[in-house]
Amino acid sequence: MSAWWWTGTTALAFWIGAIPFGYLIGRARGIDIRRHGSGNIGTTNVGRVLGKRTAALCLALDVGKGLGPTLGAGAAAGLVGGAPGDWSGVLAWQGVGLAAVLGHVFSPWLGFKGGKGVATGLGAVLGVYPVLTLAAAGAAGAFVGAVLLWRYMSVASMVAAGCLPACALAGALVLRGAASAAGAPPTWAFLALPLALAALVPWTHRGNLARLRAGTEPRLWGGAGADAPPPDRAA
Repeated sequence: MSAWWWTGTTALAFWIGAIPFGYLIGRARGIDIRRHGSGNIGTTNVGRVLGKRTAALCLALDVGKGLGPTLGAGAAAGLVGGAPGDWSGVLAWQGVGLAAVLGHVFSPWLGFKGGKGVATGLGAVLGVYPVLTLAAAGAAGAFVGAVLLWRYMSVASMVAAGCLPACALAGALVLRGAASAAGAPPTWAFLALPLALAALVPWTHRGNLARLRAGTEPRLWGGAGADAPPPDRAA
């Protein structure tokens, strides 16, 4: 694929990622989700304000807007399934996924504000099939373990993002070991998106980090501030 094709696909992914589904779901229910709960448009706040079923819908849509553009771009470029390719194509493919995440975090429709990029990031990682799909499975396991251990969604999200590069490296090594065709992309090429998310997710959770230090971060299943989370409209 040409550089122009990748540029256009990346731009399209940004605008797809920028669709603020959490905000739109709230508007359909007659509320501005940014003025309730934590003020965030992501799945956790949607669930807190509108219930679990609505949160599941928001989660599916946010994951989908990361998965769709990334998987579609990879399929069009012939990269899905671990097909041989060069490092530049693999990096461009991950750039499409990152663009969708950045669209979600910096949505032009909401004054370049948005969500924290976790669900859309998950979709983008899943879309780089199979290497980062395996990484996503490993990070999801870390997420569940962190939730059960600490009962903080924010901590679990950051733990999962932090585990992504190691999981991606393992997945890339497995793919290279199983590859029967020559020309498999170098292992390091698959680390671009995981490393970007490992940096971005803690940044979008900077308000949560401040509350963790202050002891006011809401826990799941009860705990400090669980029923009345403080405003968090910056991320």
